[in-house]
Amino acid sequence: MSGGEFALSTSKRLEFIDITDRLGKAIAVPGRRDALCFVFNPHTTAGLTINEGADPAVRADILAVLPRIIPMDYPYEHLEGNSPAHLMASLMGSSVTVIVEQGRLRLGTWQKIYFCEFDGPRTRKLFWRLT
Repeated sequence: MSGGEFALSTSKRLEFIDITDRLGKAIAVPGRRDALCFVFNPHTTAGLTINEGADPAVRADILAVLPRIIPMDYPYEHLEGNSPAHLMASLMGSSVTVIVEQGRLRLGTWQKIYFCEFDGPRTRKLFWRLT
């Protein structure tokens, strides 16, 4: 088993950051065989998801629809001002699991792994493990 972590900076309140290549490089070790890669986000106002990577309009659509599903102006009881971010993060989830074959992430043709920022801009970190 091996693993690590990496930091990333976000620049917008709501943002999807493609971490696929960065994660792929982190797990690339000569001779590595088949495994499962777990990626965990330790932040309560951010998430992880796997989705379309070829057409950036998909990310734009998701980011446009989420605030319509989870209103920014609802009278939330949590008073920090980031309640919508907590709800969006819960919808996305805090982890993803990807099959690794011959040392490479086994994603679908159009799939990418995204860090989903809902309370930015911030500096964040992610943890990953191979098993």
